[in-house]
Amino acid sequence: MSTNAFLAVYLGGGSTGSRMAAWNALPEAERRAKEQQGMAAWGAWVEKHHDVIVEMGGPLGKTKKVGQGGVTDIANLMTGFTVVRAPSHEAAAKLFENHPHFSIFPGEAVEIMPVLPIPGR
Repeated sequence: MSTNAFLAVYLGGGSTGSRMAAWNALPEAERRAKEQQGMAAWGAWVEKHHDVIVEMGGPLGKTKKVGQGGVTDIANLMTGFTVVRAPSHEAAAKLFENHPHFSIFPGEAVEIMPVLPIPGR
C-alpha cells in the first residue's frame, strides 16, 4: 500500500473569533495552565504520529498577498501547518481527530488536503 503526502492547515478564528475571545477571557493563571496542558498534548500527538510526519511545520504569521495589483496585507484563518504521509485522504484526516489545536487550544479546525504531483512530471 503506497502512502501519499497531505498538507494539514490549522485554522483559527483570529483575534475576533468566539473561541479566541473565550480563551483570552480566561484568568491568566488558568490560560497558562491550559497552554501547558495543550503543549504537552501536542507533544504526545507528535510522538504518537512521528513515523508519518514528513514536515512538522509550525505556526504561521501575518499574510501578504501578491497579485497583479501588487502586494497587500490580508487576514485569513490559517494559523499553522504540518505535512503527513498516509495511505488515503480519510486516513490522513483521522490523524487529526480530537487534535489539541481545537480540543484544548482555541483553534477552529484542521483542514487536510492531498499534495498532488506536478503536472507533466
